[in-house]
Amino acid sequence: MNYEDNLNNLKKQLDRAKDLKYKADARLESLKSQKEELLKEIKSQGINPEDLGTQIEKLEGEIKDLFEKANNMLPKV
Repeated sequence: MNYEDNLNNLKKQLDRAKDLKYKADARLESLKSQKEELLKEIKSQGINPEDLGTQIEKLEGEIKDLFEKANNMLPKV
């Protein structure tokens, strides 16, 4: 492979890397925007984002209890 081919190959690789970086940066900005929107929505529901795990566990417990109550109310056949 001569120097010109090698240089062209390196240029193509550099262009491809720049394109991937541009796409990654755009995706990162999109994800940051989505994160901010989700945080706003969570806060608008009166939930502190740091307490989200605890809130999920609480809701799962409530769901389990409601299923148990519903099953107990059904006639046994």
